[in-house]
Amino acid sequence: MKKLIWWMMFVSLQGLNALEIVIDRGNDNPTPIAIVPFTSTNPAVDVSPVIAFDLVRSGQFAPLEEENMLSYPSQPEDVYFRDWRILGMEYLLIGRHLNRVDGDVTVSYHLFDVSAEREVKSGAITSSRDRIRDIAHRIADEVYEEITGIRGAFSTRILYVLVENIGTSYARYKLEMADSDGERPRTLFETSEPLLSPSWSPDGERIAYVSFETGRPAIVIQELRSNFRQRLPPYPGLNGAPAFSPDGRELAMVLSRDGNPEIYTMEIAAPGSSLRRVTRHASAIDTEPGWTPDGKSLIFTSDRGGRPQIYRVDLRTSLTERLTYEGDYNARARLLPDGRHLVYVHRREGVYHIAWQDLETDQGPRVLTETSLDESPSLAPNGTMLIYATQDQGRGILAVVSIDGQVKYKLPSAAGEVREPSWSPYLDTLATSRGL
Repeated sequence: MKKLIWWMMFVSLQGLNALEIVIDRGNDNPTPIAIVPFTSTNPAVDVSPVIAFDLVRSGQFAPLEEENMLSYPSQPEDVYFRDWRILGMEYLLIGRHLNRVDGDVTVSYHLFDVSAEREVKSGAITSSRDRIRDIAHRIADEVYEEITGIRGAFSTRILYVLVENIGTSYARYKLEMADSDGERPRTLFETSEPLLSPSWSPDGERIAYVSFETGRPAIVIQELRSNFRQRLPPYPGLNGAPAFSPDGRELAMVLSRDGNPEIYTMEIAAPGSSLRRVTRHASAIDTEPGWTPDGKSLIFTSDRGGRPQIYRVDLRTSLTERLTYEGDYNARARLLPDGRHLVYVHRREGVYHIAWQDLETDQGPRVLTETSLDESPSLAPNGTMLIYATQDQGRGILAVVSIDGQVKYKLPSAAGEVREPSWSPYLDTLATSRGL
């Protein structure tokens, strides 16, 4: 464990600029893997540190330090399995970079099962040289899936709101997008007024968020290819918490146009004529909608029972059921891809944590985080990790925890307050020109 923590801190200092990842807890039995530096005609270009960083931050792998390697093979015929068995490795990854005459780069790799002395996965990926990190994330995804059987989510992005000069008259609110490891952040929109609740469309082509740039809250849909922004018709009062449906055709949202905050849905193609009110309660605050994976129901937060709790409403029948009972505050719920497990903000002894609950067994919440003022959980598309906002030494940061609570790391920002994270769906970053 100590070796894993040290290695992660070293790589974070070498590889990250805007966000620094620090492991403070990890899996007690990670899989030993040797990731040999890939050979290249350009020594400054090497995908292996990024691959190793992806695998180690999953908490399920313990990469071997380069200085402890007995050999540095780059082709299958150069591999001597005895060297890696002596070092206690279960898997070995080798590869090469090839600069092409057309200016692109091809990266080939080979993954070996050391104990079985056989190759279990290989591939070659070609792209432009400025997409070398995308190639590395793709290889990490393929290695992760081959060994764990779970689709990798390293080739994803995160959205978050960065607030600079908070508490001053010249505060700036930036909607930022970065790789899942925090690298390559870029600003999608910037304003002097608050930004809230960013969320992704299921195809990863659009995002939705709340902007106060006109002095009133409005829901904005922004295309990532063109940066075209569509402001939905603002209704009187609150306009907030947009969430795309699983098919990308509708938005769920919170409006107070009829009095108190209620949940509504709207067809994106017909925003002015398709508004549908989902919840109806004379005095309660209904907020923070999220879709079930099948798109047939919404989960949401409501204080209709006296305190904020999580509910589910069937969109066809309007039948509503309460999902959480333990604790006097449960909010901002999101369902895992299996539709069975729920994560949400749970207050225990006055402290806000992120909790996990199995809806089928009806067991009470299991707290996943040990920080304080935890909020805004958002799940990776494979359901293995979640990102959330928390406080560290008085400032807002982002943190990540595995769904079993075994792996935790934080991504503090030196630039300002970081809040409102949202993890993207799966993205094919090498097959698109969207510039993500």
